[in-house]
Amino acid sequence: MYQLVLLLPTSVNLEEFDETWPSFLKVAEQMPGLIKESVSRVDQLIYGSEFISRIYTFTFPDQEALEKALVSTPGERAGRLIHDLTDGKVILLTARYQEDFLNHIQSFTSPENDL
Repeated sequence: MYQLVLLLPTSVNLEEFDETWPSFLKVAEQMPGLIKESVSRVDQLIYGSEFISRIYTFTFPDQEALEKALVSTPGERAGRLIHDLTDGKVILLTARYQEDFLNHIQSFTSPENDL
């Protein structure tokens, strides 16, 4: 799977952003191929120089679907909206997304490897 990741630095006015976020989301949810979205509200910066206050992800089945979504009419409109909502401060990334559960990962380790 592939994700479009939006990072909001603390320099974005969250009060204003939260008021206008639903209008962005309405457009973004029309992107073809979108299968899942999520938000993380960051509580604490443990290490680093840039504090990110929110992380939004939009998940697509593969890189091709994500790329098609970005150049679609809703994708282009969403891009303009998020730029306007954040005064251009949003950080956008694309990333290959993989996950695994710990019990599955541990099934590949043997006691001999723990030494």
